[in-house]
Amino acid sequence: MAGRYQGRVAVITGGASGIGAATVRKFVGEGAKVVIADMQEEMGKKLAAELGASVHFQRTDVTHEDQVKAAVDSAVAKFGRLDCIFNNAGFGGAAGPVETISVQDYDITMDVLVKGVFLGIKHAAPILKAQGSGTIVNTASIAAFYSGIGPVLYNAAKAAVLQMTKSMALEFGYYGVRVNCVCPGVIATPLAAGRAGASAEVIDKMRDAIGGEEVLRRIGNPEEIADAVFWLASDESSYVNGHALVVDGGRTAGLPYQKQTDWLKKPRELRLYRPEGR
Repeated sequence: MAGRYQGRVAVITGGASGIGAATVRKFVGEGAKVVIADMQEEMGKKLAAELGASVHFQRTDVTHEDQVKAAVDSAVAKFGRLDCIFNNAGFGGAAGPVETISVQDYDITMDVLVKGVFLGIKHAAPILKAQGSGTIVNTASIAAFYSGIGPVLYNAAKAAVLQMTKSMALEFGYYGVRVNCVCPGVIATPLAAGRAGASAEVIDKMRDAIGGEEVLRRIGNPEEIADAVFWLASDESSYVNGHALVVDGGRTAGLPYQKQTDWLKKPRELRLYRPEGR
């Protein structure tokens, strides 16, 4: 049985680990050819070797325009076309009180989280616009909506990605190309664990440590974000454009039940007000 993305080609930045790797697996499982564009060469090559001829690894630092262009070009050179770019590469960025953040740390944070998305869109644009079809999916975050979830620069960068997505959707929609973003909550990835290459054991400890505080009493899995990304890229979302798809288990809906005060959780007798004489 053919997959839902049979014969199509995607570039996935940050595709060697975490959400990116789960999305590579999802796309390949649905019949796609995929270019993994990532700096993590050992992990990227290992994943490509595991998944076979449908996957090509291209070492890519998304802060360098020539390398992003090379990743996009490699999709066309290797597989003959481009149908989707998932601009996913990222990291936590500079943290701490604002007076402690250097300009250099500010620059690298914004370069990875914002410029990297812009460059992916820029170099996919000529191909997708010319063929009049395709999709662009960007990784934003629930931090784009609510402060206090990530460091200040991470929050600001993800808000920029959300607005870039909406603005680009208006431009690309004219050419028949859709642009959307996914906004994950807390997901069991090396990024959420605080360091690249975090072991499964470290990630499991993070699940145990913070999962109980979430609405669903667990944190999310990378595969759950991959499913959302695939939906945004596929024909199943053919009239979805300029949308920020929140996948957070309810985190942005409000306080988890276990944190609500007793008067919200416990039933109370309903006392109706009746005017005198009624």
